[in-house]
Amino acid sequence: MVIKIGNIVSHTGALEWGAGKVMEITASSAMIQFSDGKNRKIAVSHFTTLQPAAPNSFLPPPEVLVETKGARAAKSPRASKKKL
Repeated sequence: MVIKIGNIVSHTGALEWGAGKVMEITASSAMIQFSDGKNRKIAVSHFTTLQPAAPNSFLPPPEVLVETKGARAAKSPRASKKKL
């Protein structure tokens, strides 16, 4: 199978990962985002474990909303205590 960016694939050895979308390809591996929410690098030597999957079988993981904290209030200067 020829692996290209944007392909939807499944891993025959790990069907519990769900379908995955090929996000990046290098000379040695492919980065695949799986429906279980994890990105995994698959080595070129293991491309034989990948098979084409139906395009609608890939369900991207829901985006996680990052909660931002409010701005901190400025610290008021402490009155220094003088020893007599």
